[in-house]
Amino acid sequence: MLRNFISATVTAVSVLSISAFAQAQETVKIGLIVPMTGGQASTGQQINNAIKLYQQKNGDTVAGKKVEVILKDDAALPDNTKRLAQELIVNDKVNIIAGFGVTPAALAAAPLATQAKVPEIVMAAGTSIITERSPYIVRTSFTLAQSSTIIGDWAAKNGIKKVATLTSDYAPGNDALQFFKEHFIAGGGEIVEEVKVPLANPDFAPFLQRMKDSKPDAVFVFVPAGQGGNFMKQYAERGLDKSGIKVIGPGDVMDDDLLNNMGDAALGAVTAHLYSAAHPSAMNKEFVAAYKKAYNTRPGFMAVGGWDGIHLVYEALKKTGGKADGDSLIAAMKGMKWESPRGPISIDPDTRDIVQNIYIRKVEKVDGELYNVEFATFDAVKDPGKTKK
Repeated sequence: MLRNFISATVTAVSVLSISAFAQAQETVKIGLIVPMTGGQASTGQQINNAIKLYQQKNGDTVAGKKVEVILKDDAALPDNTKRLAQELIVNDKVNIIAGFGVTPAALAAAPLATQAKVPEIVMAAGTSIITERSPYIVRTSFTLAQSSTIIGDWAAKNGIKKVATLTSDYAPGNDALQFFKEHFIAGGGEIVEEVKVPLANPDFAPFLQRMKDSKPDAVFVFVPAGQGGNFMKQYAERGLDKSGIKVIGPGDVMDDDLLNNMGDAALGAVTAHLYSAAHPSAMNKEFVAAYKKAYNTRPGFMAVGGWDGIHLVYEALKKTGGKADGDSLIAAMKGMKWESPRGPISIDPDTRDIVQNIYIRKVEKVDGELYNVEFATFDAVKDPGKTKK
């Protein structure tokens, strides 16, 4: 068929066609599927912002290939994700799909990644099972188990005896709850109230009253990035901040993207997480300054997931010498290590999942602004959700 194609194109017009075809082959296309609208919009905006910033700094050419990012908004709806992933793979001929603001979206695209042998770079979603759903999935974000186990241990060792839990009712919320409970109860703690709230447009107020009535020492909270501001507003309106009930959890609820607008009700909240805009490394200070200059806001952990996701693609292309087939890229990504604004990270060669430091942080005022100030570090944490299996 190739012989027919070549023999049929030995004309002046066809020479142009061939050069256009060759030019197209020199472009590596990334289909970025993230929520730019709806309740998870801040997730998509942060990831997209960080990728644009990375390309501004590092250029859009690597290993002789131009890197083109095609942005698609799935509004965090998995049916949209699947349709957009299919269109990007079949029509746009993308080499990579990336983004995925929530777990159902990442899972919806997984069979397509496998079928097309296209790498799926998960920059946001945090359920442990995701990388097990396709050999072509690599994650640069986090898992809920990484932070929830650590905050469970910390709470039990630091005078917190009774906890009420409030988690979003979908896979990451279930992971967060499961791993926190296992570690907190093993450390001698007691769960006095357990509430699951709907993922879409939750009203926390009635649940918060139940939390308050159960008189816990702390409320363990997992809500996805973007919902923390609304949670803290209702937490303060219900007077939980005045009743001495602490907020603990994985860091999603205290996302840097929204933290500064939460007010003093957030002061003292202790969370375990992969990133803080206050992380004291020189690389992070440079990253935060560049992000603030470009977008007039500070980056959160979703921005770092996007930054490291595009970095992974660039470094993999360097290793393959520009080869952009799925098998070559995945092989190059396995075991890769680098310094991120969040600290040292790597891709586990066995699970294709991220290995990273988890920090315990407390919300404090720094120069009149609220920040998650790190005070303890757990080095090179693998996903406990996989090591258990």
